[in-house]
Amino acid sequence: MKGSVQITSSAIIIILLLAVDRSEGDPRSQVLNLTCSQHCATSANFIPNFVHVMEEISTRIQTSHTATTVMGTGPDLIYALAECYGDLSPDDCMICYVVARTAIPVCLPCVGSQVFLDGCFIRTQNYNFFEENVGSNDIVICGNTTRYDVSLDSTMQVISDAARDAPKNRDYFARKVALSGTTNESTYVLADCWGTLNESSCKECLERASSSILQCLPWSEGRALHIGCFMRYFNTNFLNDDPTRGNNGGKIIAIVMVVTSAVAFLIASIIAFYAWKRKNKSKRRRQGSDDTQLLMMVNNSSFNFKYSTIEKATCCFDEANKLGQGGFGTVYKGVLPDGREIAAKRLFINQRHRAGDFYHEVNIISSVDHKNLVKLIEFSCLGPESILIYEYLPNKSLNHFIFDADRGKELNWAKRIDIIVGIAEGLAYLHENSKTRIIHRDIKAANILLDSRLRAKIADFGLARSFQEDKNHISTGIAGTLGYMAPEYILNGKLTKKVDVYSFGVVLLEVVTGIPNRRIQTSEDTHSLLWIAWRNFRQGTLEELFDPNLMLKNDTSSNMKKELKSVIHIGLLCIQEVPSLIPTMFMALQMLSKNIEPLPSPSNPPCIP
Repeated sequence: MKGSVQITSSAIIIILLLAVDRSEGDPRSQVLNLTCSQHCATSANFIPNFVHVMEEISTRIQTSHTATTVMGTGPDLIYALAECYGDLSPDDCMICYVVARTAIPVCLPCVGSQVFLDGCFIRTQNYNFFEENVGSNDIVICGNTTRYDVSLDSTMQVISDAARDAPKNRDYFARKVALSGTTNESTYVLADCWGTLNESSCKECLERASSSILQCLPWSEGRALHIGCFMRYFNTNFLNDDPTRGNNGGKIIAIVMVVTSAVAFLIASIIAFYAWKRKNKSKRRRQGSDDTQLLMMVNNSSFNFKYSTIEKATCCFDEANKLGQGGFGTVYKGVLPDGREIAAKRLFINQRHRAGDFYHEVNIISSVDHKNLVKLIEFSCLGPESILIYEYLPNKSLNHFIFDADRGKELNWAKRIDIIVGIAEGLAYLHENSKTRIIHRDIKAANILLDSRLRAKIADFGLARSFQEDKNHISTGIAGTLGYMAPEYILNGKLTKKVDVYSFGVVLLEVVTGIPNRRIQTSEDTHSLLWIAWRNFRQGTLEELFDPNLMLKNDTSSNMKKELKSVIHIGLLCIQEVPSLIPTMFMALQMLSKNIEPLPSPSNPPCIP
């Protein structure tokens, strides 16, 4: 019946038959991470379609470690993917799948969801995501924080080997073991790509995953949860020996687990459906308000440009005019008919954006006005895709300077401290002084643009969230850039202003040292920039960290060295392990302006004893 959820026993019967003869392996059915999209279904048919899609996947996962299906059209459209990692037997794959399927209905009536388990992965969306291999929700989870004795070099090598070999295998799966020659400990590694990728996309995904997972070292366990692949290393053997069907092992446990999961999934889906119906009655009264607001904004604004004008200005978005790419869009340089240079951000998500979503994004960006924020000057929303048009800044982003041995010479200390203060002023404005208080969520060197006079402008508000002062946090999906994301935000998803302050602290250290925050080879080992800065701070050897480009002139003053040390000190205060100890952005700005002296002593950053 249209718009209703029908309970059928087919899924339970099919799964029961499979569970009677299951292997002795471990389905690794622990839920690691569940992410829901922020867009809700607009049609009563979406949830019934969702139930049918999950049943279809249940059938297909019996014979393949990768199962996909598509159902519906328009607002009812659902794409679904289930992936079991290559060392699971068919029975263990099914058990892992149904446990994952039980978690997914929590997201209803959201149109998108994804859940990672230690043995499998499920994702649903209302657009074709099958070939995606990078996403804004890609994260790393560092597990057991016990140091172990296996050589870090051998661990890094075996992780690299797994990432290299998996794309070459037919099932995009590889497992590796690094045996220690001096201790009883070993490193076990699993790498797996979704079967919907091609070899090249799998290779790219695992290269990113293997690079990001290294930040967990020297701890004894780490996982990389990426949109197209999964990696894990551990000093305990978690791998299944042989992914083949076994003989009646664990039969009773399998039946109980599968029946419970299947019934729980159906019940959760039904509850979500009827809750959606109740809420939808009140929402219908407001359904047209966002569309109306956008239409009024378009009609009353001189901002709105014709799509054809932007197309001509960028030479049909020619690759030669491409300035960069972020999580939500690609930016192109353009020249308008009146000669003005612009930066046109072509949004990836336009095809599935409702009018209200685009209105909200434009509204947030247009509500802020500060000399250290990139200014939105135009937009286009009446063509085949949405375009945001910003002022053009000729010097691109900060990372093009500080991480380049030659261009870094263009930024002396006076220019760098001006950039640092400019970033701090822009963030303090977003957090404290603007009418709409905003958390940026993606502060990094690549999102700090420089104008013709090398002044800082904070850019890319695609992940920004507004908040009310009477709330101590916002619960939201995890998003940002690894290396700049506050650990407490990654762990619990609670978004506060301190998330931006932590990212700012990382940028401070990068500006002073000229070193990006990634694994760095030292004489003894590999460590992050944060670890090295903390070690040198405690040892009183901060001068060893100064960017050589700042030390080129013979007249380097003692006062400049004092300022460099002070900025590193402030950076360490911003990245402390305990969030309550991290200063607000206003306090950090006061420290930089020398209005707070002496500086308080920082405690250790996360994961550093």
